[in-house]
Amino acid sequence: MRIYLVGGAVRDELLGRPVKDRDYVVFEADEESFKKRFPQAKKVGNKIPVFILRDAQYTLSRFKNIEEDLEYRDLTINSLARDETGKLIAHPLALADLKQKILRPISRENFYADPLRVFRVGRFAAIFKDFTLHPSLKPILKELGQRPDLLQKISPERVGQEFLKALAGEKPSRFLQVLDECACFVPWFEELACASKIPAGPKPHHNESLLEHLGQVMDKLSGDALLVWMGLAHDLGKTITPRSNWPRHLNHDKLGETLAKNLATRLKLPKKFVFAGQIAARWHMVGGLYDQLRPGTKVDLLNKLGSSDMIKYFFTLVRADNELDFLPRAQKDWQKIKSVHLPPNFHYNGPKAGEMLRMLQAQRLVPRT
Repeated sequence: MRIYLVGGAVRDELLGRPVKDRDYVVFEADEESFKKRFPQAKKVGNKIPVFILRDAQYTLSRFKNIEEDLEYRDLTINSLARDETGKLIAHPLALADLKQKILRPISRENFYADPLRVFRVGRFAAIFKDFTLHPSLKPILKELGQRPDLLQKISPERVGQEFLKALAGEKPSRFLQVLDECACFVPWFEELACASKIPAGPKPHHNESLLEHLGQVMDKLSGDALLVWMGLAHDLGKTITPRSNWPRHLNHDKLGETLAKNLATRLKLPKKFVFAGQIAARWHMVGGLYDQLRPGTKVDLLNKLGSSDMIKYFFTLVRADNELDFLPRAQKDWQKIKSVHLPPNFHYNGPKAGEMLRMLQAQRLVPRT
């Protein structure tokens, strides 16, 4: 049995980056012999035998040797392996491309063998903000962009996982940029298919396209995948504004709530992302006017956010979108309304109890003279 550490772990080690995921390929072993050596390993793959052991993934390779295995990977910078002695095995161009910061495809056929690699390229562009796409890569992506039938066959969980990793990247806007330039938004990100042709808003507030605006907000929020997702979701409603209304986008906040939910659900994102995307789309306009809101509206917004954690996320988004920082004020208001309690005689009055609590909370936010 021969075991090799492969792909991203070796790449990140060579780049001096933290190694997060460890993937191994195994040769000269079947499932029985592997389980005998590693009895605690749990099988998770069906078509190809894949096992999980102590947060690492082991794949029983279908290739003859490690050199052949590396030839079937996506990019040269991922075509790397170390054997159990630490010896490095690399694609002939891998080390040079790492040094020169190039995302180069190994072959066109490899992308057709697994079209998910379209979204992996977007993910790597977001993670490695200084890397450039090799001239041979875009034509391959554009070809696949013309084959939504192939992209549609990818499982939503796989696309969603690549998307989440891109959201955690150093420059998440590059994920959108790659998919836009190669026309690969359909079918998984169909809401954004025309975003680069839609004005973000009227001048002088906006001089950029909607896609550029979303990317700018996402990059301001980089470092937290949930925040970056909220940055993408907040203006999704603008993608369905009738052309005749451009550059204005009336009711885009209300319209965007459903679009954000649809996109998150399609990609099987965690429930927290579904909720956060809807909140970002529906309430960001209200949040940007926080100092002008009536006390009752503030109560409704803060209770809708539902926790101090989401209040922090939401108002961080508002600041990234329009450079207004209402977070300290909102946090103080949240503490005030949390301290309000119903009188005992209202505890069992059904809807009237809710109305009374809202009134008391609103009164608590009225400035005292």
